Amino acid sequence: MNTDDTARRLTTIPGVGSVTAAATTTFAPPMETFSKGRDFAAWVGLTPRQHSSGGKDRLGRTSKMGQRDIRRLLIIGAVAVVRWAARKGAPEGTWLGRMMARKPKMLVAVVLANRMARTARALLRKGEDYRDPAMAAA
Repeated sequence: MNTDDTARRLTTIPGVGSVTAAATTTFAPPMETFSKGRDFAAWVGLTPRQHSSGGKDRLGRTSKMGQRDIRRLLIIGAVAVVRWAARKGAPEGTWLGRMMARKPKMLVAVVLANRMARTARALLRKGEDYRDPAMAAA
């Protein structure tokens, strides 16, 4: 797979620019090493820490353990998307609009960065471009 094509595919995700795409293709291992999107997000450090016992899931704060550079770039891109949506208004009925209505903006940005990491892993595994779910539903 060509690195330029991989970086171009990643830049189709909202909030992922050329620097984030280049860092992901450079620092991340092959996406085939991660069986799930959550595994890649955990490797980056964007998943909640688990304190689970006896079949009861207890999720804590974001672990922040993992690849610092990619995590920081994903969060910066997510903050840009959240700020844009706050100014222009998120599309009606979308996940981002519902989250912004009930959660603090920085928390929404970190959760969006988690989704962006999972989406990046899926795009690289499948070899596809990003398709906007809001446009697919319309």
